[in-house]
Amino acid sequence: MEKKYDFLVIGSGLGGLSFALKAADHGSVCMITKSEMEETNTRYAQGGIAAVTYEPDSLQKHVEDTLVAGDHLCNEEVVRMVVSEGPDQIQKLIQWGTKFDRQSSGKYDLAREGGHSEHRILHHKDNTGQEIQRALSVQVRNHPNIDLLENHFAVDLITQHHHGKLVKRHLNDIECYGAYVLNMESHKVLRILSRTTLLASGGAGNLYSTTTNPPIATGDGVAMVYRAKGIIENMEFVQFHPTSLYNPGESPSYLITEAMRGYGAILRNQMGEKFMHKYDSRGSLAPRDIVARAIDNELKVHGHDFVYLDATHLKGNELKEHFPNIREKCQSLGIDITRDMIPVVPAAHYMCGGVKVDMDGQTWIKRLYAVGEVSSTGLHGANRLASNSLIEAIVFAERACLHAVANVPEYQFAEQIPEWDDSGTTHPEEMVLITQNLKEVKQIMTNYVGIVRSDLRLERATARLEIIYRETEELYKKSKVSQRICQLRNLINVGYLVIKMAQARKESRGLHYNLDYPRRSDQD
Repeated sequence: MEKKYDFLVIGSGLGGLSFALKAADHGSVCMITKSEMEETNTRYAQGGIAAVTYEPDSLQKHVEDTLVAGDHLCNEEVVRMVVSEGPDQIQKLIQWGTKFDRQSSGKYDLAREGGHSEHRILHHKDNTGQEIQRALSVQVRNHPNIDLLENHFAVDLITQHHHGKLVKRHLNDIECYGAYVLNMESHKVLRILSRTTLLASGGAGNLYSTTTNPPIATGDGVAMVYRAKGIIENMEFVQFHPTSLYNPGESPSYLITEAMRGYGAILRNQMGEKFMHKYDSRGSLAPRDIVARAIDNELKVHGHDFVYLDATHLKGNELKEHFPNIREKCQSLGIDITRDMIPVVPAAHYMCGGVKVDMDGQTWIKRLYAVGEVSSTGLHGANRLASNSLIEAIVFAERACLHAVANVPEYQFAEQIPEWDDSGTTHPEEMVLITQNLKEVKQIMTNYVGIVRSDLRLERATARLEIIYRETEELYKKSKVSQRICQLRNLINVGYLVIKMAQARKESRGLHYNLDYPRRSDQD
């Protein structure tokens, strides 16, 4: 079965939704999402969205904070562009119905998070992402020009060299014509052809045993572009959020927003001692890479499973009002945040690298754009500054949309695209092969390619992953296509890229910390 659209959007977080709403004024849009539209990484973003609104803040300060957090590996031109175009996009979010918290004076109630020199985080209580997702989802569902296909999973991009037949030799000569998409209800694979395609498929937190990402974050976009011979970069920079709620068995891990530390909460080890000052003069408000490594070190030194986040010295009523969802979640586990310390542990949170794009969100495959966490724009460098991800997604969605709309008239639909060939069959009992391999991938990545790495650990990870890769490819060839096996395959591809890029970086920088390469001072 075949469908044709001007714009195909893969993913329904902030990047995909805002692109779709803008593109729908210029042509037909198909948005596919592998679960419900509302189930995205955006929805789990508690903290907020960073943008310069009032003095004494300034664009220059936001630029500086971003460059410092990124360990000076950011593209400064991109940083300036995102910071200066961000405030206009905030207004667009408000027009679409997003409500940000205000003070009684009517001014925005701005929060501050680690690495920020000023209060500049617009937020909605402690569930900002959910509020943005709500507002934009309503708009998309009601737009006559957008076809929304929920429970549809993108299996592979349709490119000139699909099935390994590379027609032309230059990267920029590869073109994307749409995607093969699995309808998870009928189990049939559709060909969706498009003049332009936007990847907004999110991150890959499920490479690790503990992650704040929902189960859908399996690196599908990065893996599809990698298989289509596009360019992937900076995958070694995996951000671990320092504070997820320690509650073994719960997945995804519940995030305890950094805004809580911005509000005055302090990290303590299980002996009740403050420890962050030993690692950084900024204490509990140091950038995430430093805080996550400090916690990792405390856990290893003392042999503990978690540390504490202590907010008991703060005013109880205000604390409850600012963080109602966190209060409720902790309460359900018998923790009263005004009286008890919260057990926390680092969790895989955000991929700073991804599909390489230019300043218009164009990938190195023609007619294919990427925005949000799946992309590598140059904004984050070696470590993302808190709350810079949502602003990046919406700024790049705007630029990608302008570029796509300007070029869409000259693109034709591809002819003679073959049907998906799914003649293989497999037996149901082989599901155990998929679940076991998935468990092993998570263990390998968590133990050897986590917050702290070494050359030996990376070597061991490569050898182990190689075996799982071969087994899974073999299984894939003789299996009917399914979401489970595709996601496993994608995670293996992405894990391989993280390991290879970690091995290639012969220094400790930002989120990539290798015991075999002494680090430059965190403060320089």
